[in-house]
Amino acid sequence: MAIRLSSVRGKSEKPEVPQMQTFLAVVAGYLIFAGSAVLLFQLTKVEPHSPAALGFEVLTIVYGLGFASLGGFLAGKIARRMDLGCGIALALVIALGATVSMIGRPGAGALWTQTAALLLFAPASLAGDWFRRRRQNGA
Repeated sequence: MAIRLSSVRGKSEKPEVPQMQTFLAVVAGYLIFAGSAVLLFQLTKVEPHSPAALGFEVLTIVYGLGFASLGGFLAGKIARRMDLGCGIALALVIALGATVSMIGRPGAGALWTQTAALLLFAPASLAGDWFRRRRQNGA
């Protein structure tokens, strides 16, 4: 009976996470973030790409930080990864969406939501996955 060397793992090696599981976890994290944003703007009847009152902008940023962090946390949890791959991927998806939105609407409307997504929400999703990893390693 032969033992395949590729199937033998040392104690220091981490189990591989299937790529599809990671992909779906990032999609789920993005749906949590983006779905919550759509819900907020629908319920408040505020156009996301138009100027808003300062109080609403602050509320939206706090809300977005919370859901971006939750999306990153749950993406890493769903994928069961030991690294920050899901948080990084989710941050890139959020940043890419904000950048495409900014480029696609030059001079049309306010950019406060895209700027918040690029500078705050993308890093918050990575922070959510970092918190998940830190909590996982401490447990």
